[in-house]
Amino acid sequence: MSLLDTINKDLKAAMLSKDVVTRDTLRMLISDIKNFEIDEKVAADDAKISNLINKNVKQRRDSINQFRNGGRDDLVANEQSQLEVILKYLPKQLSEEEIHSLIQEGIAAVSAEGMQDMGKLMGNLKPQFEGKADMSIVSKLVKELLS
Repeated sequence: MSLLDTINKDLKAAMLSKDVVTRDTLRMLISDIKNFEIDEKVAADDAKISNLINKNVKQRRDSINQFRNGGRDDLVANEQSQLEVILKYLPKQLSEEEIHSLIQEGIAAVSAEGMQDMGKLMGNLKPQFEGKADMSIVSKLVKELLS
C-alpha cells in the first residue's frame, strides 16, 4: 500500500470517527500532494510524498516557534496536534547516536577538515538523512564536529 493510499484510508477513518484535527490535517496534506502533482505534471511517489511531509513538518515546527515567541499558546497547541498527525507518516527517525555515526562516516568519505568543507559534507549527507532526521539537528552536529 502506497503512502498516499494510507493517508486516504486514515482520512476516511478520521471522518467516520469525527476526529476533526486528523481529518483537517490529512485533507491539507492531500491537497499539498495534489497541488504538487498538478504543478509538476507527475504522479507523486512515496519519496516525493515523504519530501512534502518533511516540508510540512518543518513548516509546523517553524510556526510553533513563532507562535510560542508571540505568546499564542492556543495556536501552539493547534500546530502541535497537527504536527503529531503528520509525523505518523514519516519513516522511523534516526537517533542522535545514529546521526553522529553517519556524520563521522561522511567526514571520512569527503575528507572534511573544517568549516570550509561543510557544504560539501552536507551535500554528501543530505540523501542519507532525507526524511529520517531533522536537518537542523544534523547541521548543528556537523558544525560541532567540524569546528
